[in-house]
Amino acid sequence: MARSVEPLVVGRVIGDVLDMFTPASEFTVRYGTKQVTNGCDIKPSAAADKPHVQILGHPFSSNLYTLVMVDPDAPSPSEPRLREWLHWIVVDIPEGQDATKGRELVAYMGPQPPTGIHRYILALFKQEGAMEGRIQVADARANFSTRRFAAQNRLGLPVAAVYFNSQKEPAAKKR
Repeated sequence: MARSVEPLVVGRVIGDVLDMFTPASEFTVRYGTKQVTNGCDIKPSAAADKPHVQILGHPFSSNLYTLVMVDPDAPSPSEPRLREWLHWIVVDIPEGQDATKGRELVAYMGPQPPTGIHRYILALFKQEGAMEGRIQVADARANFSTRRFAAQNRLGLPVAAVYFNSQKEPAAKKR
């Protein structure tokens, strides 16, 4: 049923951003027709608009989820002094639905890697109930901590995660 965490360990997602967890849910992430798989490459231009995120499960379930998207390699993988850069938070996403059915707490910001290959991590957490104003969110996108956010909001360990790589696209040549 659930995905293996091995690619998350190899890609240093577990360690740099998340603690070891046992996958307990599944979700799909698509940018247009491209489905995100661990370690795949997606151009910033292809990820400029928010992805379609579908939480698999029973549509009549009462389970709710929180989605967090971060870049742990800001501003550069060799010097990630802004780790983690927050790209998106959506809460109260019903099981069996897509992220548009949730409540966007932090607006989506597409990848804009200035240098090097950056990892973009989407982590899914199962909520204890509806967040309804009790959620705490940082004011800044820089130096966000997924672990701290999960702890402050009693989310526990993630139930699923996926990541992709992205790097700055070459500028279009002028003629």
